[in-house]
Amino acid sequence: MRLEEIINKHRQSLNDTDMVIYKYIVQHRAESRHISIHELAKNCAVSSTTIVRFAQKLGFDGFGDLKAVLKMEEGAESYYREDVLHDLQDFYTQTASKVFKRNFDSASRLIHEANRVFIFASGYVQSNVAQELKRLFFYDNVLIYEISGREEFSSIAQTLTTDDLFIFVSLSGETPLVVDFARNLQLLDVPFISITKLHDNTLASLSTVNLYVSPARFQLYDNEDEHTAFQSMMPYFMLIEVWFVKYRMYLRRKEK
Repeated sequence: MRLEEIINKHRQSLNDTDMVIYKYIVQHRAESRHISIHELAKNCAVSSTTIVRFAQKLGFDGFGDLKAVLKMEEGAESYYREDVLHDLQDFYTQTASKVFKRNFDSASRLIHEANRVFIFASGYVQSNVAQELKRLFFYDNVLIYEISGREEFSSIAQTLTTDDLFIFVSLSGETPLVVDFARNLQLLDVPFISITKLHDNTLASLSTVNLYVSPARFQLYDNEDEHTAFQSMMPYFMLIEVWFVKYRMYLRRKEK
């Protein structure tokens, strides 16, 4: 599990000082993999004890365990080399390896036990992902109703119960409308699943279950200033396909 996932999981228990430590680590990731606890405390203007408490809030025994997680991330690939096609192939392979190992039981349980399932997508690609998710689960007689805006959400919210389920598909997890919807659902005790890019984000921290994807950018042009880098959104579609297959496997286990 990457540091961003761990932070989102424990976000509610972190205070402002904890977030200062976290932001320093993220901004100096390579250095933080080898920094001593005393150096980190000095750089963040806190005590060593505060660093230990921060690590413990994240579920670690101490700062050493936190550094071990950072070191496991050290081999991350960069996708800006000349052989872009080879890099793209490597990216697909690495993405598949991560997604196929993921445990979807919590998300599958929520969707199986839900009385009604709603979905909201925050952008064009995200909307395509939502359509594909609706298509896949329709095969298993799970109807997913898409919500298109604030007025429709407000109308539906009046009838929501704790037996319903929401799914959000977002890239940043910080879109104001999405975050507003998520906070309202929290107040209503309605469970919801978020599908977001793997980074520290508000939506993931509020979610009952959060599923992460890691899109990657590939520079196809010589002049990076004149052209936008190509961003592969394939991880979104791979995630929902594998989730659906594992959902079927989850149901089979329950039937035994």
